[in-house]
Amino acid sequence: MPTLSPTPHPIPGHDWSSYYQAVQGRPPRDTLLMALARFEQDQNTPCNRFAVDLGCGDGRDTVELVRRGWRVLAIDAAAEAIERLSHRPDIDQTQLQTRVDRFETLSLPVASFDLINASFCLQFCPPPAFPAFWQQIVTALRLGGRFCGQLIGNRDSWTMYAHMNHHSREQVEALLTPFIVESLIEEDHPGKTALGVEKHWHIFHIVARKTTATAEPS
Repeated sequence: MPTLSPTPHPIPGHDWSSYYQAVQGRPPRDTLLMALARFEQDQNTPCNRFAVDLGCGDGRDTVELVRRGWRVLAIDAAAEAIERLSHRPDIDQTQLQTRVDRFETLSLPVASFDLINASFCLQFCPPPAFPAFWQQIVTALRLGGRFCGQLIGNRDSWTMYAHMNHHSREQVEALLTPFIVESLIEEDHPGKTALGVEKHWHIFHIVARKTTATAEPS
């Protein structure tokens, strides 16, 4: 397991310990709930379902997945997040695997997951590493598997940070070519972070089902 900084991608006015306290007890993200509802509608949903929760934090989405019978690999760059998740009393730890890793060094096995969840975290993948990492996401999903999560847009305040990636709507649509897009909601408005810091949000909320077979990257 690599040794990582507890704050791998600092943002002025933001620290992860305070963030975990601020969001403690919040419900799972709407994109995850939408994806799970789609799985429940499917006629051929596998009974032994396996998900990755990228940027899992203290587990607000992971807990919901396990509660619904999923096996989950929960990954975060902050060791504190995994420590918090591993000590939650409201999760069946036998259904949970955890890993401390960064997106730019992460390796996901090909065609191994029914769902990849990435709630408000993919912007922290450094821009030079993002294309290869996104390809990993695509190839790690089984055919018929789903991606759900967020990408930040090119009008978001966080585009000022060189270590964060961002995308136009056209670029997001291009990334989703291997998928049937089941939901793509765009937000573009002023607001605040969970810690009360003023910012402009430009976000794409995505639920998409993989329909194109992909080969393992060379």
